[in-house]
Amino acid sequence: MPMSLKDKYAIVGIGYTDQGRVPGRSALSFYVEACANAIKEHQLRFQQCRDCQHIRCPPSIICPLCYSHDTEWIVASGKGKIYTFVVYHQAFHQAFENDLPYVTAIVELAEGPHLLSNIVGCNPEEIECAMPVEVIWEDISEEFTIPKFKIVAEPKGRS
Repeated sequence: MPMSLKDKYAIVGIGYTDQGRVPGRSALSFYVEACANAIKEHQLRFQQCRDCQHIRCPPSIICPLCYSHDTEWIVASGKGKIYTFVVYHQAFHQAFENDLPYVTAIVELAEGPHLLSNIVGCNPEEIECAMPVEVIWEDISEEFTIPKFKIVAEPKGRS
């Protein structure tokens, strides 16, 4: 299949939008900006391939499974489970001294992608892999928001 002009520009690091070529910006920078803007709006957005339905993170110009260029953006539920985690008892930067101990985890979202984030609002000693979590938002400033996760109780009757 022949490459589109948009894809050729992306390979050499030149951004391209529906309005045409944007010198000095890579196609990936547009995708990253779209994800960052979604986070400011308290949404986790990911690309989904329209051909094979694979949901991917990080964003890219083609599906890594079927190589399709037919992509759409979806909004994730923000629900998932702890895939793995670590509890930090030493601050490796002074900005985190008041947060000790804190939990850094890889969260497996219900839609499939994995995110590196923090688990907050719980006793770090009680955290286990596979615990259900949901996203919460820490607005650092008007321009900067961080998605973090909190433990959610399992519905009664589930084990």
